[in-house]
Amino acid sequence: MANRKRLFEEGLTPNSGFKTPEKKVSNQDYMRWGVEETCRYLRKAGLGNWEDKFREQKITGVGLRYLTDADLEKIGVEYLGARLEILHCVRKLWQIEAAPNKVFNDPIHGHVELHPLLIKIIDTPQFQRLRNLKQLGGTYFVFPGASHNRFEHSIGVGHLAGRLVQVLNEKQPELLISRRDILCVQIAGLCHDLGHGPFSHLFDGMFIPKARPGITWKHETASLAMFDYLVEDNGLKLVMEQHGLVLPEDLDFIKEQIAGPQDTTAAQGQVPSSSARWPYKGRSEEKSFLYEIVANKRNGIDVDKWDYFARDCYHLGIQNNFDYRRFLKFARVCEVDGQKHICTRDKEVGNMYDLFHTRNCLHRRAYQHKVGNIIETMITEAFLKADQHIQIEGSGGKMFTLSTAIDDMVAYTKLTDHVFEQILNSSSLELAEARKILHNIICRRLYKCVGQTQANEPFQVTQDKIHSWEADLAQSIPQGGVQSANLQPEDFVVNVIFMDYGMKEKNPINNVRFYCKDNVTTAIQIRKNQVSKLLPEQFAEQLIRVYCRKTDDKSLEAAKKHFVQWCMNMNFSKPQDGDIIAPELTPLKESWVNREGEDGEECSSAKVNCVRVNGQKVKYRLDF
Repeated sequence: MANRKRLFEEGLTPNSGFKTPEKKVSNQDYMRWGVEETCRYLRKAGLGNWEDKFREQKITGVGLRYLTDADLEKIGVEYLGARLEILHCVRKLWQIEAAPNKVFNDPIHGHVELHPLLIKIIDTPQFQRLRNLKQLGGTYFVFPGASHNRFEHSIGVGHLAGRLVQVLNEKQPELLISRRDILCVQIAGLCHDLGHGPFSHLFDGMFIPKARPGITWKHETASLAMFDYLVEDNGLKLVMEQHGLVLPEDLDFIKEQIAGPQDTTAAQGQVPSSSARWPYKGRSEEKSFLYEIVANKRNGIDVDKWDYFARDCYHLGIQNNFDYRRFLKFARVCEVDGQKHICTRDKEVGNMYDLFHTRNCLHRRAYQHKVGNIIETMITEAFLKADQHIQIEGSGGKMFTLSTAIDDMVAYTKLTDHVFEQILNSSSLELAEARKILHNIICRRLYKCVGQTQANEPFQVTQDKIHSWEADLAQSIPQGGVQSANLQPEDFVVNVIFMDYGMKEKNPINNVRFYCKDNVTTAIQIRKNQVSKLLPEQFAEQLIRVYCRKTDDKSLEAAKKHFVQWCMNMNFSKPQDGDIIAPELTPLKESWVNREGEDGEECSSAKVNCVRVNGQKVKYRLDF
C-alpha cells in the first residue's frame, strides 16, 4: 500500500511497467547540471518537446545563464511565444532561489539595496571587523565628526560599483554585461578594504615599514588574503555557485579588481596596453572596462573615490565639489586602441579636474593635517614600542605580534583599533613607554610643529635622509645667536608629505578619454591647454614638516629658530611665518627679502634679480 502511494505521488501508475523514476532536479544546483539534467528540467516544466534541440546543442546548466532569444531562434525555436516561454522558465531558476535584497539606510547614498550574496559576505567575522577600523585613522583626534569606519565605506563602494556597472549595462546592452559580471564587481567593491589594519593607512603606511623594513606590504595584499580566508572560513564557495558564480574564474576576477593582475610575471600596478599580453585571468580583454570601476589603475576615477569623497566630506564638515551622480549620467564605454574604456562627455573635462582638486584639498585640509599627522606619528611610535609585547593567537594556536599578524589571517582578523585601548588601559611594565605616549595623546600633550618648507627639487625619501636631517636641525644654530636650548637630533621629527593628483607628477586627465555629443562611439583626448590656462602647471609636490618633541616654551622658541636656519642652509623655501618666528634671520637670505611692490614670488637663486618695467616684473640673471 505504501509503495502504491509513493508511485502515485511520483506521477506513476502500477501499469507504467518497470520505468525507473527520474532523478529529482534541484534548482539550487543548476550551475552543476549537465545536458541530461537540463533536459529533465524542461520536461518537468512542460517543455519536453524542446529537449532534443537542447541535447543537440549540448546546453548545460551553466549555459542557461547566457541563453538569449536570438540563441533560441538560431537553434530552431521558431515561434516567439515558445521562446518567451522557455526564457521565462529558465530565468525562474535564479529568480526563485534568490532571497529578497536587504535595504540599508545610509546617510550618504540613502536607501541602499544589496544582493543576498553580498549580505552573506557582510555577515562574516572578517567583514564585521571593519566596524572597528576608523576610516581616517588619527584624523578623528582632530575632526570630532570623523568617527566613521571602513565598514560603512565598504558597503558604499559595493553599492556604487553596482550602480555604475548597471548604468553601463542599461545604456549599452551590446557590452554583454552578465549578472555574474555585476555581482563580481559589487563583491570587489564590498571587499576592497578587507586588509586594512588599525587606524587604516597609519598601519601600512607608517607602522609596518618601520616595524618590518625588509618587506614590501600594502593593505591590498592583505585584502586578497583576507578575502580568501573569508570565503574558505565561512564556506561561501557553494553559496557563490548557487548564486550563479563560476569558480575559480570569478574569484580571480574579484581579486584582480582589488589589487590588479595576480600573475607575478605581469607588470604589477601598470596599465595594460593593447600591445602587451592581457595580464588578467578573470575576464577577457573584451571586458577591460570592468577593471576601471572599483580601483582604476588607468586614471584613478573609480567608485572608491566617489564614496570616500562624499562620506569623508560629510563627516569632516568640508564641502564636496564632485557629484558622482552627474558622472553616472554621462558614463559610457568606448574603444581606445583596441580596448574598451569608460569615458565621459567632453563638456565634463572641467569637472574631472575638479575631482582631483577636491582630492588634493581633502589631503591638504584633513588627511595631511599637521596635528593629525603628528598624532599618527605618536601612535606609530607607541605601536613600535608595544610591538613585541602584544600577543595575538592565530591559526593552530600560534602567537603573533602586531607586526607579524599580517602573516596569518586568523590573527589579523582580531587586530583592530582596539589595540589602542588595550595598550592605554594595560598595567604591564613592558607596555609602560607605549602607554605613556598614548596617554599624552589623550591629554593633548602633543609634539609641536615648528614649521613647514619645500625643497627646490623633488628628492627620494629614505630613513637615512630623515635621520640626517634631524641631526642637521640640531646643529643648525642661528647665525650670530647663542644656543639657548640643548636640542638633540632625537628632539626633532621630520615628516615628508606627498601631495599630488593621484598619479605622482603626471596629469591623470591625460589618461581620461572623452566623447562628443555628435559622435558617442569615438573616444578623444583633451589636453590641458584646451581647457583653461588657470589649471595647475605641476601635479605633485613634497612638503617638509618639522616637529619638536620638547614642548616647553624655551625649547620651542629655539627649535623654531633652528628650523629657519636649517631652511636657509638647505636652500629650502621660506617658512610662511619665518618673519615672525625669526625676524633677525630671514633678511640674511637675499631671495627671502620681501621688497615693496613685488608679488611675493621667490627668485630661484641669489644670482637672479627681479625689477619692474612698466609695471611688469622682469627677472634678469647676474652672470658675473
